Amino acid sequence: MNKAWKQAAFAFAAMAILLAGCKSDEAANIGKSEAPVSPENELLIYTVWPAFYVKEDIFQKQIAQPLQKKFPDLKIKHIHWDNPGRQYKDLIAAGTIPDIIMDDSHLNLNRYIIDNDLQYDMRELIKKYNFDTEKLNKPAMDRMKNITQDGAIYGLPFQIGDYILFYNKDIFDKFGVDYPKDGITYDEAYELAKKLTRVEGEITYKGYSQNPGHYMNYNQLSLNPLHPTEDKAVLNTDGWKKLVDNLRRFYEIPANQFDTVENFSKGNIAMAIASVDRIVKFYEDNKNLNFDIAAVPFFNDLPDTRYQPNVNSLYITKQSTKKDQAFQVISYLLSEEAQIELSKEGIVGSVQTQAVKEAFGKNLPQLKGKHTESVFYGKYADATPPRAPGLTYHLVNTQGVFAPLIFLESKDSVTALRMTEERETKAILAEKAAKEELNKAAGK
Repeated sequence: MNKAWKQAAFAFAAMAILLAGCKSDEAANIGKSEAPVSPENELLIYTVWPAFYVKEDIFQKQIAQPLQKKFPDLKIKHIHWDNPGRQYKDLIAAGTIPDIIMDDSHLNLNRYIIDNDLQYDMRELIKKYNFDTEKLNKPAMDRMKNITQDGAIYGLPFQIGDYILFYNKDIFDKFGVDYPKDGITYDEAYELAKKLTRVEGEITYKGYSQNPGHYMNYNQLSLNPLHPTEDKAVLNTDGWKKLVDNLRRFYEIPANQFDTVENFSKGNIAMAIASVDRIVKFYEDNKNLNFDIAAVPFFNDLPDTRYQPNVNSLYITKQSTKKDQAFQVISYLLSEEAQIELSKEGIVGSVQTQAVKEAFGKNLPQLKGKHTESVFYGKYADATPPRAPGLTYHLVNTQGVFAPLIFLESKDSVTALRMTEERETKAILAEKAAKEELNKAAGK
């Protein structure tokens, strides 16, 4: 166990002791365990995504210290998700229910927050404090509104894990190819990838790499893998085929079988689509890496339309006894003042005023000279519309279309989509049946 994990584990153990207290009727409904009561001027924040808050110094600099400056009498306690020991189930079992949760809305809102009955509809507090949701990025806010089935607002978008195109300038220079520019189409990127994929001795230069799961989950066509009115998956369509065919052609360039985008820092991948935070990570991995960035490629019929926002949101738990304090904290974190400071650290927030954009990366000397304007180029794809109420939510494994069906088994796109749709529909129906059995056993 490394030092950071030891410190985190120690902090969690100390917190469990510090927060031990008397029983709360609300929290008793979760895990039926003793619920700790913390001082009135203390808020417990549980971070899951973004993952970099596992480093306590980053959390302190970006979250805790600004909050303590704004609210001098407030104490902030922090737990970050860890495996094992500090997952949702571990906190629930210990009765350590946070006041605020920071987590990925696509991955974890339904399966962890709602399924564990931690969700709290923030609409009343939004109205009470006259919080202007219009100042938040609209597609990000729409994604939060649409992800649930009853119109509730269980979280407000805080940070956005945007995707951009990284390119290795040395590889482009080596083969005499012009650098990609903002506004490049997939067809143009494909032609570049063919020119840049080369095998020279023992070195294979890959022209293009991308994580298929991110490409599918936040797709630019605003396609939802869940049926809008029925408990089933919907993937075997012309829209999904267009999406899959577009990406698989890059993979089928001889010698360009996709590598993990994390290997971009090793220097043999010409172009890779990765999240914005990799600007810092790739530099840390290889300080001699000569790279720059551009906006992600666009479809010809959707010019300047990038991915749907990958939203990390702030949630107040149903069990918190300090909802008003928690909302005031969230309101400040979503102020232009706070979002400018986060932008200086290379973080894309949900407030995207001109001042916030101009501040991006100002505290990071490794971004000097990088084309950071690309981070905000174009417009987000529309969020997928909400589904009918009462349907079973299921996190569809869209990446499974590519791995293993296309990458390992060479299935054609239609077959891969059909097989994935059938597999995911079975999983949805199994989850629905299991929940019905639980409700029946509970007399609901």
